[in-house]
Amino acid sequence: MSETNDSAAGAASRPPVSPATGSVGVPRAKRRVPFWDNARFACIVLVVLGHATQRLTYDSDIALGLYLVIYAFHMPAFAIISGYFSRSGSPTRTQMARVITDILVPYFIFETLWTLTKWLVEGQATPNPTKPSWTLWFLLALGIFRLVLPYLALLRWPLLWTVVISIGAGYLPNLGATLSLSRTLGLLPFFTLGWWLREHDIVERFGLLARRHWWLFVASVGAFAIAGWAAWFFVDEFRAMNLREWLFYDENYSAMGATDWWAGGVRLILMIVAIVLSAAFFALVPRDRHWWTHFGQYTMYVYLLHSFVLYPFRESGVLRDAEPTWLWLPIVVVGSVLIALGLATKPVRTAFRPIIEPRPGWLFADPGLARREGHRSDPTGSRRPQNGPPRHPDPRRNGAPRHPDPRQNG
Repeated sequence: MSETNDSAAGAASRPPVSPATGSVGVPRAKRRVPFWDNARFACIVLVVLGHATQRLTYDSDIALGLYLVIYAFHMPAFAIISGYFSRSGSPTRTQMARVITDILVPYFIFETLWTLTKWLVEGQATPNPTKPSWTLWFLLALGIFRLVLPYLALLRWPLLWTVVISIGAGYLPNLGATLSLSRTLGLLPFFTLGWWLREHDIVERFGLLARRHWWLFVASVGAFAIAGWAAWFFVDEFRAMNLREWLFYDENYSAMGATDWWAGGVRLILMIVAIVLSAAFFALVPRDRHWWTHFGQYTMYVYLLHSFVLYPFRESGVLRDAEPTWLWLPIVVVGSVLIALGLATKPVRTAFRPIIEPRPGWLFADPGLARREGHRSDPTGSRRPQNGPPRHPDPRRNGAPRHPDPRQNG
């Protein structure tokens, strides 16, 4: 299950022990790490940009190249962040309730809204909650990720097994959009990688959130430069092989025209590219707090609402034949950033909180399960901090002495 707060370096904090008495003191409050909120917001901007750019890709090679670069890593990066803030231990009742309140209930609410929208706009709609509408697949994927993680953690080589599962899933013709199983299994290695990084304390051990070295910045920019050049130079080949479908992870190999036995090797190569570009992306994410950092706490709002903002453009075809590209593509990029910022603002959160962060106490035998953990506003595991500075428990309350007598510890 997911962590409730970002700790200083991602590791669980422990209460300090007094060297004089050996007694356990007051635990230090955890604090949010700006890097993770920066990474979340950058990822959600890429999600909006990828969807906004789609209509331009039919008429512009440059737009298609940008689209392919974005889709090569942005959802794997999102899955890595989600896995990093997930726990593999036996879930508590409250954590199990979170899967319902944070994932399943919003999923059914927005699936219903999409059904109504299609009926009003297109005049027809076929309600089918087993086939997620547009962006809703990621909610189901997160739910499945968190349910299977405790079992994956029992295995000796969980990363290797998830890679095998991801590649093998592409050979199964019966997997597809139903319950987003194809995408879920395809992206499972990235989620598991995020958990593995946290489990082995890789970020702390190697100081990955410390000051960024100049050579790392140059290497990361170089990785994206190479990816951008390849996406543009081989754009005709990538269009012919329908690379965008491969990057969606939502079809089996035969459905994409790859019937040879080595088709799984293509997915493996794409997974390696995704890891390299995700690493470059994380290396370029700012470590410090900025004016936009706190918007990274509200990515669930952007994720669930931006598709409704883009829907009119998607259906009207207003961005088809949009020339020249040098004018329209920057407009789409700027517009995507503004959409992400706007949907994360307080007025939007206040208006849509009942359907994005529902707390249906009536649904549970214990109504308190719906309220026990407060509100959660992004799909990767972050919880919005409470208003005001964190309060430290006062050991003097209930008659407890400030410094317990060590002799009382037995």
